[in-house]
This record gives sequence, C-alpha cells and structure tokens, in this order.
Amino acid sequence: MKRLVAVAICAIAIGAIVLGAYLAGLFSSEDTPYEPVIDPVDFSGPIDNPYYPLIPGTTFVYEGVSEDGAERNEMQVTNNTKVIVGVTCVVVWDRVWLNDDLVEETYDWYAQDTDGNVWYFGEDSREIANGVVVSAEGSWEAGVDGAQPGIVMLADPDVGHEYRQEYYKGEAEDMAKVLALNASVSVPYGAYDNCLQTEDWTPLEKGVAEHKFYVPGIGLVKELQIEGGSGHMDLVSISTS
Repeated sequence: MKRLVAVAICAIAIGAIVLGAYLAGLFSSEDTPYEPVIDPVDFSGPIDNPYYPLIPGTTFVYEGVSEDGAERNEMQVTNNTKVIVGVTCVVVWDRVWLNDDLVEETYDWYAQDTDGNVWYFGEDSREIANGVVVSAEGSWEAGVDGAQPGIVMLADPDVGHEYRQEYYKGEAEDMAKVLALNASVSVPYGAYDNCLQTEDWTPLEKGVAEHKFYVPGIGLVKELQIEGGSGHMDLVSISTS
C-alpha cells in the first residue's frame, strides 16, 4: 500500500511539474523565467482559433499611416509548412509597403496546439530599401540560439492574462496583455462589438506600446499605437484563393 501511495504521489508531482511548465508558456510576465515545454504531439490540425484563424489561401490586407507615411500590409496564409523543433508550422507571407515602396518581407511560422492556443515559432525577416535587401534583423527561429516560441493568441483569453508572443533574448521579446473582451471597433472592413482588445509591447523598446483588436471569426482588424509615436493599421479586405 505504501508503495502504491508513493507511486501515486510521484505521478501527481510529475504531472504538476509538466502542467507548471506548460502554463509557463501560456501566462508569463517580463519578470518570470520562460521555458515552455513543446511536445510535437500536442500540435495538430488547422489554425482555427476564432480570434486568430490562419486558413491557407487567405489574404488579409491592412492599410494605415505611421509617422513615416502611408502603409500597406498584406498577410497571405500559404499552403507551405516548415518543421521547427518537431512541430509542423504554417508559413505566412507578410509584406509591408511604405509610401508604395516595399520595405519589409517576412515569412512567419505558426502552429496551434490541441487546446487551441496559437503559437509563434519565429520569422525569416528582410528589410528592403530601393528593391535591395539591407538587413535580416529581427529574424529568429525557436530552438536556435536559445530562442523559444511564444503565443500570439490564447485559446481562452481573459482580462488580465499576460503572455510572451516570442522570446529570443535581446532580439525578440514581444509581450501582450488582454485588456477587454467587449471592445467596439470600426475599420473599413466593418464595425464590430465584443472584440478582444490587447496591449502589446516589448521590454526592448521602453515607452512604446500599441492596442490590437480582434474579431471572432475574422482575426486581427486594427492596430493602434498608443505610446511612443502615432499611427494605425486597419483591415480593408480579406480574400481567399
């Protein structure tokens, strides 16, 4: 009987450790250690989180302004995949134009776990000037040089939840916090209530922050800089191919 009790206690302890490590990947602040446990068996199926659906063949187009001028962002969910730390990720092709000039091209890698959390496994980013690639700054890949994946959207977000969206120390440390689940927002694509609103920032750029708004069944519809400058990006169209 004592042996059975000991085994049971051991199993509970191991389960608690694993759960704690998993939750560390979901809820994390700037001041807490970040070592998420990634098991490929926990990832499968399409990325269909209602706040962050990434269905292959879908293209999201955003337009807005920054302090540098007029911006346009096209985000295309491709049919391509990339395996990172054993997890099959969807490749998203993201391009940014400033005053009609292509200034950035990025391939982002996402995967959804079986609970519905959408993870971000890194990016291959290129800054462009006059049609020429001038920098790959900001690129990172989970599992390389200590980089860790982060979560871009929780399966069950609630007000106050704070989480890391990416983690490559000193290079990519974006954070987010849920502010509201009932926000209202209007963009060229439509007007919506009951939106998820987050505050996004990075400890690498003090005094800079933005609010993002997500609509169930659509995804990101608006970005609004609230600190460290001015600017916004609004959803103008969604197309499928």
